Amino acid sequence: MIKDLIIAMLWSISPFGEAKVGIPYGLLNGVNIYLVLGFCFLANVLVFPVMMFFLNTINRYFLKWHFYKKGALFVARRAKVGSGDKIKKYGFYGLIFFVMLPVPGTGVYAGSIASYLFNFERKKAFLANTIGIFLSSLIVWFTTLLTMKGMA
Repeated sequence: MIKDLIIAMLWSISPFGEAKVGIPYGLLNGVNIYLVLGFCFLANVLVFPVMMFFLNTINRYFLKWHFYKKGALFVARRAKVGSGDKIKKYGFYGLIFFVMLPVPGTGVYAGSIASYLFNFERKKAFLANTIGIFLSSLIVWFTTLLTMKGMA
C-alpha cells in the first residue's frame, strides 16, 4: 500500500498526469480513498513553488541558450493562446478555473507558467493554483470512485 501511495504521489508531481493520474492510480491499487486524495493533492501543490523557483532563477540562466529559448518561447506562446483570454479577463478566478479543468494541458504546471507570464502576485497565484488543484482533485477523486462502483 505504501509503495502504491508513493507511486500515486509521484504521478501527482509529474507533468505527465499530475493528480489527474495519481488519484485514479492510487484508488485502483487499493490505497485508502482519503489518503490518496490528501497526499496526491499535497504532492500536486508542491509543484507550484518548484516551478516558480525554476521560472525565476534557472529559466533566466537557460534563456541564454538558443535551443532552450526557442522551446521556452513555444511553450509561452501556447500558454498565452490557450489560457490568455480567460485569465486576463477573469484574473484570479480565471486562473482557478484554468487549473481546475481536469483535462490535458491544464493544471499546476500550465497555471504556474500562466501566472508567471501574466505577472500575478505570487501569493494570489499560489492561492489560485491551490484552489484549482483542490477542485480538480475532488472532481477526479469523486468521478473515479463513482466509476469504480459502476455508477458512472
